[in-house]
Amino acid sequence: MSKKKTLDDIFNDDEFGILDSKPKISNVKTEDERLIESFQEINAFYEKHRREPEATNVTEFKLLSRLKALRNDANKTAILKPYDNHNLLNTKEEVKSVADILKDDDLGILDTEETLSIFKLKNVPSSTERGETDFVAQRKAMKDKDFLPYEAMFKEIHRKLRERKISLKRFRNAEKNLKKGNYYVLDGVLLYLEETNIATDNVTLPSGDRLRKDGRTRIIFENGTVSNMLFRSLGKQLLNNGHLVTKTETETSKELFDNVNSVNEEDLDTGWIYILKSKSTNQKITSINNLYKIGYSTVPVPERIKNASKEATYLLADVDIIASYKTYNLEAQKFEHLIHRFFAEVCLNIDINDDKGRRITPREWFVVPLPIIDKVIHLILSGDIVNYKYDSTNEVLLTK
Repeated sequence: MSKKKTLDDIFNDDEFGILDSKPKISNVKTEDERLIESFQEINAFYEKHRREPEATNVTEFKLLSRLKALRNDANKTAILKPYDNHNLLNTKEEVKSVADILKDDDLGILDTEETLSIFKLKNVPSSTERGETDFVAQRKAMKDKDFLPYEAMFKEIHRKLRERKISLKRFRNAEKNLKKGNYYVLDGVLLYLEETNIATDNVTLPSGDRLRKDGRTRIIFENGTVSNMLFRSLGKQLLNNGHLVTKTETETSKELFDNVNSVNEEDLDTGWIYILKSKSTNQKITSINNLYKIGYSTVPVPERIKNASKEATYLLADVDIIASYKTYNLEAQKFEHLIHRFFAEVCLNIDINDDKGRRITPREWFVVPLPIIDKVIHLILSGDIVNYKYDSTNEVLLTK
């Protein structure tokens, strides 16, 4: 056997492949790969919730901040464009024709009757039988001087949203929540419903005759455009992909007070505010002094509490009716929200177990002297509650 003289001879004679080496595959991701992966998280959120992330919690806020940063970076937008399946980056192309304008009509305000055929129901009377609209609503650009006051209003809404003084909630129930003077977010665009010229018509449907409200509106969008789309069309759009901008606490309280104090012969009573005391024998309950439930009922209070011993909200025990107050035009949800906010520091915070061993954390029970509760309810009904706050340490009402 001849002697190996060079390294080449050694490598060439490695018949078992012992000296073979395979290039290692790096697990380190490139910058582009990390960018795409981060954007796919936003895509996954949209596919699950069918909406863009919002500033409602920490997780969504991070995704929202990331999305806004990507939209403002042209280089990253170019890289991500093949992965932007839902047009989340909102890349705008230069408008050169009417076709470009129609293609960029995210709100569908410029759609014709033909393009809206997806909304037509089958096997029901045609739209001509229900009445045709006289023209298609159009969105027009406002002059800078005309838009200036609205621009300030929109900036104020954005500020309050950032400071969490107001919030967004999914739009539901157009009959109740579509009102003149409200702000909404439609497909990510903030709008102000300035006017509603509503008329009520009696329409005949397969299910019978009904009264239906409709008419032209005046809507101002934060991008400086104005529209007169139909009231019902706006409601449908918001139900599909819209949010209501909630009012401030002061505005909500004022609306509640105005409704309560505007009783006339056309108004119907809406229910009762009640104060209850528990008959529970549970040591956790009996050891608490000045414990009362403050609530609202649309039926007479005796009827509402007849099954109290079986309901967790009544601490699984019978109750005594301490007081009740007749109300008009009062919305239960707003009243209960106001009470909970005013007495937040003294809300009962204990857990009890029902007969099946399930843990229950009851609400609407407050540890506060009865005279204070009585005074607060009268202040709510009069509207003066906005000038007071509760000092839970000294158990007194203080003026702000």
